[in-house]
Amino acid sequence: MAHTKISLEMSRDWLIRLVTSDTFIYVVKRLLQALLTIFLASALSFFIMKLSPGDYVDTLRQNPKISPERIEEIRKQFGLDKSWPQQFWLWLRQIVTKGDFGTSFVYQRSVASLLWERVPATLLLAIASLITTWSIAIPLGILAAVKQNRTVDRVLQVISYTGQGFPSFITALFLLFLAQITTPLFPVGNMTSINHGELTWLGKILDIGWHMILPIIALSITSFAGLQRITRGELLDVLRQDYIQTARAKGLPENRVIFVHALRNAINPLITLLGFELASLLSGAFITENFFNWPGLGKLTLQAVLAKDQYLVMASLVMSAVLLIVGNLIADLMLKAADPRIKLEDLN
Repeated sequence: MAHTKISLEMSRDWLIRLVTSDTFIYVVKRLLQALLTIFLASALSFFIMKLSPGDYVDTLRQNPKISPERIEEIRKQFGLDKSWPQQFWLWLRQIVTKGDFGTSFVYQRSVASLLWERVPATLLLAIASLITTWSIAIPLGILAAVKQNRTVDRVLQVISYTGQGFPSFITALFLLFLAQITTPLFPVGNMTSINHGELTWLGKILDIGWHMILPIIALSITSFAGLQRITRGELLDVLRQDYIQTARAKGLPENRVIFVHALRNAINPLITLLGFELASLLSGAFITENFFNWPGLGKLTLQAVLAKDQYLVMASLVMSAVLLIVGNLIADLMLKAADPRIKLEDLN
């Protein structure tokens, strides 16, 4: 009995410390701010979409087999007969009260189910690209800084400037051309092969990875080029500091000076960039997915925009905003973990 009482008291104390901690309060504040951001983003996207000419029903009118009566029924079914503010508030109310994002006009399915099918593919592509970019750009940025003004540094600068000069869609077009002349070396289209279901679990992983090669390259080149240059610049700034010269004067090994003392202080601005990097990767993924027929959120959103599938468009944009907000929040928390001297309130 006494042991149970002590356990309850410990659990209560831990919960109180958690709720009253600066990190918890900061996360709650950011989430409340995110709700306002998501509301404004959804409202803006809705009214911009409504200002564009036509709607989903207009495409049905072009089909002579669909009677005017049936078209009117469809308008009432999806609430398109109501005013714009009424449509938006009804959609918002059913999200808050029921968690229902509406029904897709084109697919005649729940919008939420469509999103849950596509979001993992987009996140897989974005996260794989992020890991690839950072695992290559950071070491090369360090190498360029250490070998400043030497041949290696100059070569890496040329590669960096060249990479930044190629937008994602130009890179994607070039890679599609490369895939065509090297077929069947690099698969293009979808994220699995026809016989994917017959493969072992390892074979399935390798099959998806094989299909990811070209999309990841298309997403990573521009990000890699920028991150490599920033890493070089930040590390050079730190290497010029007095405490680095003092560490060298004490006879510390060069590797320890660079990787323990210099890199630790140069990494903070890079962590700050992580949230923005995720944002650019998601926007780039929307383009890349359409070029490589990758079944992700970007491809679904473009199809919805073209078909005027308003509830699917709005939900897709809301989901994208959520992913960006979460990415920036994670970057802020990682920055705080990397440097405890940073105050979370200064990151707002």
